[in-house]
Amino acid sequence: MTANVDAIGLDDAHLGQITSIPTPGYNRSELVCGIVHFGVGGFMRAHEAMYVDRLLSAGGSENWAISGIGTRPHDVVMRDALVPQNGLYTLTLKHPDGQVETAVIGSIREYLFALEHPEMVIVRLADPRVKIVSLTITEGGYNVDPSTGEFDFDDEAVAADLEPGALPRTVFGQVTEGLAQRRGKGANAFTVMSCDNIDGNGDLARKAFVSYARRKNPQLGDWMDEHVTFPNSMVDRITPSTPPELRAEVARRTGVDDRWPVVAEPFTQWVLQDRFADGRPEFEKVGVQMVDDVTPYESMKLRLLNAGHQTLAYFGYLLGYRYVHEAASDPLIEKLLRRYMNEEARPTLTVVDGMDIDNYIDTLIERFGNPAVGDTILRIAQNASDRAPTFLVPVINERLAAGGQIPISSAVIASWTRFDEGVDEQGKPIPIDDTRADTLHRLAIESRTEPTAFICDRELFGDLAQKPKFREPYLWALTALREDGAHSTLDQLLD
Repeated sequence: MTANVDAIGLDDAHLGQITSIPTPGYNRSELVCGIVHFGVGGFMRAHEAMYVDRLLSAGGSENWAISGIGTRPHDVVMRDALVPQNGLYTLTLKHPDGQVETAVIGSIREYLFALEHPEMVIVRLADPRVKIVSLTITEGGYNVDPSTGEFDFDDEAVAADLEPGALPRTVFGQVTEGLAQRRGKGANAFTVMSCDNIDGNGDLARKAFVSYARRKNPQLGDWMDEHVTFPNSMVDRITPSTPPELRAEVARRTGVDDRWPVVAEPFTQWVLQDRFADGRPEFEKVGVQMVDDVTPYESMKLRLLNAGHQTLAYFGYLLGYRYVHEAASDPLIEKLLRRYMNEEARPTLTVVDGMDIDNYIDTLIERFGNPAVGDTILRIAQNASDRAPTFLVPVINERLAAGGQIPISSAVIASWTRFDEGVDEQGKPIPIDDTRADTLHRLAIESRTEPTAFICDRELFGDLAQKPKFREPYLWALTALREDGAHSTLDQLLD
């Protein structure tokens, strides 16, 4: 994304010159960082930071600005975008009818690159004015082995942080050190608020951070378990990776040059468990649903939207589509999605007052089909080794336990296997973007001679390979995909 020399630069010094789009209506110089966020990416900036910006605009919430933290080497790119802009950026919402809304978001008051200045991150975490530490560190970022449910102390970075006297560089080490310093000063604990797409994300965060802390200092771990709260949450807004041309587009439409703009759909939802250790913003004033139990909402979103993305992704790519809206507009894919959602996912959901599953499913199909967002299939297919076991495998297990049939879910796993062979139906290479890409590709190729090789990975599938009600429809679909292709397989599957 290249700069537009004729556009106004986006930073505090030039903010008053921007009149073409909405800008923060509050005094950013008076903001106090009450929230520290690990993992500042597109979704966080389209979701949590947007809600906090709304709250700041409403007035009376100046103590709830955000300090963003980058912890991984590639976060240097976000640093180089946000630091010169004083944390400012533009959020563009694209509606299906072609309407476009762009506004400047000002809730991120600072950005710290932890690999460069880890000591500054710990100082910020130890500040008693910080009340919430929020997280979007990805589904696989919690370092908990899905097959055992235990924290992985063999991880190289974690092991380095646990060395005596080490300056911590992982999120686990830094959060624990910040809490240790607060405890030593007699200050209150903060809330750790996960915003990742995981069933029971707060419970998983508790497992990860308390486990790490107990290994570091058993008394500190016990104190954290008692005083730190870990609310569960459900977050929802489709946010594609920023396309390279968006910077120029925003500059052309608005006259504002943003180094790293964000684009998202207009729909947004946040359901948050009202469990906070030392106060919270009045999130309900800006549309956040504060509830006692997030579980029904979490399951609905993860098993319909996120698993729906998995359902669409691999079949869609094999059919030749490269954008989500293109695949969602194919009648076969729409039928596939509705069959999965209604017949396999829906029976696993608990419905509470105010939840309209029929409307949610119809809305999802519309959202997937929004051409203006430009979401790519490769984005929703990336890191499937984290996503499929989190979103789809629980549906499979619950349906099997209830004696149900799972032809669609089984076929989706087969389409993932076929995708990870790395070559499409025209013989062109498929880029596999996954932390376990080499293993997945090897297992997919092995499954041509050992048909269950892919699903025998117990870390991903547990014992599903031993269950005939899954194994048999999976093998049928995998054979059909290889012999007849994706289109014919879907015709037979959905007939």
